[in-house]
Amino acid sequence: MAGYKNIGKEEILELKEQVAYQEGQVVSKTLVQNQAVSVTLFAFEKDEEISTHESGGDAMVTVLEGTGKFTIDGTEYFLEAGQTIIMPARKPHAVYGQERFKMLLMVVF
Repeated sequence: MAGYKNIGKEEILELKEQVAYQEGQVVSKTLVQNQAVSVTLFAFEKDEEISTHESGGDAMVTVLEGTGKFTIDGTEYFLEAGQTIIMPARKPHAVYGQERFKMLLMVVF
């Protein structure tokens, strides 16, 4: 049930170094995927976005580098490195690269 991918065990990692920026894109790297949880790293180029959508689970985001804009049910939140927010299940949300930024997304189903 673990579902680990793209990540070593018993290894010290700098998470923000595990995903790279690519011009004009949002890059993602899945670390864990199973029926209970999903853990994914993202690198957003400035002005790139994931448009409004909903999730079947609560989505906890921690910004690792830069600043991102998170819109949850119409309310905008600007998060900087080290800050975390939870986007509740079944509430519409979107993510926008206010500047280049990286984040860790953990969804609990």
